[in-house]
Amino acid sequence: MVHLLRRLGSHWKRSLLEPLLFQISPATSTASPSYHLLSLLKQCSNLKHLHQTHCFMLSRGLDQDNILLSRFIEACSSLGFSHYCLSVFTSHKNLPDIYLFNTIIKALSNSEFSILSIRIYNRILACGLRFDSYSLPFALKAVVRLLAIHVGRQIHSQAIGTGLVCDVHVMTALIQMYSSFGCISEARQLFDGACFRDVAFWNAMVAGYAKLGDVDNARHLFERMPERNVISWTAVISGYAQMDRPNEAISMFRRMQLEEVEPDEIAMLASLSACAQLGALELGEWIHNYIDKHGLSKIVPLNNALIDMYAKSGKIEKALQVFKNMKHKSIITWTSMIDGLASHGLGREAFEMFSCMERNRIKPNEITFMAILSACNHVGWVEMGRWYFKNMGTKYGIHPKIEHYGCMIDLLGRAGFLQEAQELVEGMPFEANAPIWGSLLAAARIHGDAELGERALQHLIKVEPHNSGNYALLSNIYATQSKWNEAGIVRKVMRDTGVKKMPGGSCIEVNSEVHEFVADDKSHLQSERIYEVLWKINLQSKMAMHVQMEHVEMLESNKESGYILTSICA
Repeated sequence: MVHLLRRLGSHWKRSLLEPLLFQISPATSTASPSYHLLSLLKQCSNLKHLHQTHCFMLSRGLDQDNILLSRFIEACSSLGFSHYCLSVFTSHKNLPDIYLFNTIIKALSNSEFSILSIRIYNRILACGLRFDSYSLPFALKAVVRLLAIHVGRQIHSQAIGTGLVCDVHVMTALIQMYSSFGCISEARQLFDGACFRDVAFWNAMVAGYAKLGDVDNARHLFERMPERNVISWTAVISGYAQMDRPNEAISMFRRMQLEEVEPDEIAMLASLSACAQLGALELGEWIHNYIDKHGLSKIVPLNNALIDMYAKSGKIEKALQVFKNMKHKSIITWTSMIDGLASHGLGREAFEMFSCMERNRIKPNEITFMAILSACNHVGWVEMGRWYFKNMGTKYGIHPKIEHYGCMIDLLGRAGFLQEAQELVEGMPFEANAPIWGSLLAAARIHGDAELGERALQHLIKVEPHNSGNYALLSNIYATQSKWNEAGIVRKVMRDTGVKKMPGGSCIEVNSEVHEFVADDKSHLQSERIYEVLWKINLQSKMAMHVQMEHVEMLESNKESGYILTSICA
């Protein structure tokens, strides 16, 4: 393309340039070509604009200026045209300076040409130039994308050799690189050995721990930070949400509010995820109001999180309202809505939503089919489930994964097709995991199939030996069939193997604060008051039950005598 533009005559150059040059105001018509170029770059929004601007550069020889060419490459990169960045750079005849090298390395580092960014990085020394504090961090981004830790270690050695290892930006990039590969001890060694630490340096280490699931160490470092910004808070909140610790995620978000730190998109996404897990509707609605107030309602991922939060908090109407107000919907939007409708038992509406999605020419993905199979499960539509499961590959080109087999096996098991469910387990191209054997055990409990229950438990003991719920299900199967000896044996196996029954738990949101309760737990600050109220409720329930039993006995007595009390029937 670059060579083609060079061969254009003046007529074609003029025809390409006119649409954009027309937008240059008369007041700036006497300004330098460089000024015009920078003005044009700000207006570029597509590839055609870039072609026009590039033609403007070539016709005036501005492409020979390394700084101006760097600005053009930055514009191409920001619009996602990495191939054009590469074409422009490779056609450049002058010797690049370090600024141009850094610009192209950055532009290619997070693209499909990331391997070329490393090769270009290696050319810097060959051209007689020296790395600077920008060269290494940009190259390390490419290293992470390429999963090439050996290259990252080489760049680390170069940083030591050039003395750039003392630069805080280079150190931050090295910590991010090592953390991305799970080498958290090496990242921490760099962190502890640093003489100077800015907030970005601290954030890199906190985020490294959080992404690897070590939220406690992330929190410990967070509390030690001399200065924090929104990224610091977001890293910890996201870490808690990622590790299924929603109470702590929400607690951190509330503390963030109290310290008057404005949340960013990622913090709100993580907090909405935590709200969805806990059913913390009040906080979720506060975040929704914040999104509307600050004009963030056009951000698709935030709307997707709101749909998920409302659906899981029992407010499917509000989820639908958010969905309908969205002008742009992704496949995640449609899938979240289908899954929400399915979880509320609205199977027909879920299938209508799926049909509407297809009419909008949105191609379903693997997760969409999990939502559809879930909808079949919720309403017991076995035949429909069979059709979608069968046609996933033939019609939609999506091969079922183990999660899809799990949904189908659960659907068949709950509906009583136990033999077909077992045949599907035996015939699938995967080794059955705990959720699949758990589905068969649950199906055996529903339909009283002790033999299937025994088989399922034998497999579950191997994959999750300490899950007390599995033993309890088989024991209940025996108990419903009055096989008290077998039920007792299961309980004995639990005791002998040290399996303890997990206490039940629940949570409730009061005045925007989520309170969690576990059976026999007295750690709550108002536990004495809570148990006092529970004792009164229990006493009133027993009294009501006693009165009800007396009425039933009177009713039965009067039935025998052919007389029914009018007070009971009223």
